[in-house]
Amino acid sequence: MTNEKVNKVALIGAGFVGSSYAFTLINQAITDELVVIDLNQDKAMGDVMDLNHGKAFAPHPVNTWYGDYEDCKDADIVCICAGANQKPGETRLDLVEKNLNIFKGIVENVMKSGFDGIFLVATNPVDILTYATWKFSGLPKERVIGSGTTLDTARFRYMLSEYFEASAHNVHAYIIGEHGDTELAVWSHANIGSVPITELMKRNDQYKQEDLDEIMENVRHAAYQIIEKKGATYYGVAMSLARITRAILHNENSILTVSTYVDGEYGAEDVYIGVPALVNRNGATEVMELALNDTEKEKFAHSVNVLKEILAPHF
Repeated sequence: MTNEKVNKVALIGAGFVGSSYAFTLINQAITDELVVIDLNQDKAMGDVMDLNHGKAFAPHPVNTWYGDYEDCKDADIVCICAGANQKPGETRLDLVEKNLNIFKGIVENVMKSGFDGIFLVATNPVDILTYATWKFSGLPKERVIGSGTTLDTARFRYMLSEYFEASAHNVHAYIIGEHGDTELAVWSHANIGSVPITELMKRNDQYKQEDLDEIMENVRHAAYQIIEKKGATYYGVAMSLARITRAILHNENSILTVSTYVDGEYGAEDVYIGVPALVNRNGATEVMELALNDTEKEKFAHSVNVLKEILAPHF
């Protein structure tokens, strides 16, 4: 018999994103326990059965079951993937009204259980709903995190890796701002294996600014393209959520572009937005403030203003 502390994740919402996240957690051996909670209990039950049937091939025997809000009480992370989905032609911000109401009920039920861990929010519009979760929960700001622009940053790194023919692991570049139409690339800090992209372009005239502009547009519109083709995006965001979960549970002090509370950094106040932040067992503990150029500052300020205008009538 052992008294070792086990890591426990509670997943709320067993839709495409939630079930893909659960699958990723088990296949990457990120947590010790996983409880799946969904209004549709049969869906949660079916997912758990399906996941457990593959356990013989998993790298770690994750204790997985379906449950209810009461099971959140001793969870280290509650990941919220529940809510209305983005439909073709609909922006993430169009989902605000529907999902604010859903979230109020979810967060209140989780807090009633005695939960005292970290909220990880995936549902769109993620920056707005992360702010709402912070307000509804009363938890410290660092213990409420949104997926932010982690997926956008991953898309960016992948597309740059294809263009510059280098591994995505060696591409260091960030997308910051709203997880949505006003997000921006921090070109002034983008590099391939520590060589600034601006320097690579000077060295080789095959690299063109218009190509980079197109890459940024493809990053910004990737979700719309995927939704148009297959109805929803879920694998990429599930892997992004798993990456954040690993950083928290393993106390990594990793720098990830999560949606975190900004209060003075980047000239912004009282907003949750995607920026590089230090992520560890205590949550998003520090915003890493990049020195943006004037164009980037202007674009980031616009992104902040768009989010604050959406928040204003509600909080």
